[in-house]
Amino acid sequence: MELEKSRDKVQKKPVRLIAAICNNMGMGKDGTLPWSLPSEFQYFLNTIKKVSRPGNMNLLIWGRLCWNSHPESMFPMDNSLHVVLSKTLSSVPDYAHFLCRDFESAVRLAAEPPLADIIETIWILGGRQVYEDALKHPWCDLLYLTDVMADFDCDAFFPEFDRELFKLQEKFPDVPSEIQEENGIKFKCQVFKKETTDTM
Repeated sequence: MELEKSRDKVQKKPVRLIAAICNNMGMGKDGTLPWSLPSEFQYFLNTIKKVSRPGNMNLLIWGRLCWNSHPESMFPMDNSLHVVLSKTLSSVPDYAHFLCRDFESAVRLAAEPPLADIIETIWILGGRQVYEDALKHPWCDLLYLTDVMADFDCDAFFPEFDRELFKLQEKFPDVPSEIQEENGIKFKCQVFKKETTDTM
């Protein structure tokens, strides 16, 4: 009965992944980005911080290693609450707001009181296992994946995903559709939308 009551209070939120990957699906090397693309990083920040009205927030889910790899200069971040996933940490890391042991607990933070009324979007920022969990989540609807059109030596890779289920969009609001170039590296911002099948 209690479980049913708690389900009634759940407000479904969009779960969206965002990452940049090179030709071999690589996204990181030794805990850092293998490339320097300041304008792409700014696009990443603008995307995850965007809300539709003042006072609303997005919930950003980070794996522990991914959280540790980002510079402190990124924080604080407008319109953002951060949850770090870890089975080993015992306290919330500096600049983060929540610590969760598993992906589903983090998602439920955004979907239940007191945060449900202010959270707009749940953004998934890595690493690989967190992305894998998010891709399988029923609330996952969009995948923002920048195609870095070059080869880099990487030790962290974005998981394979079903490109029949997630369809590449020709044009998408607030996402530049042209190939860009910075520091001699070409890249293209892309969005994949999850195809929904109505079984009703």
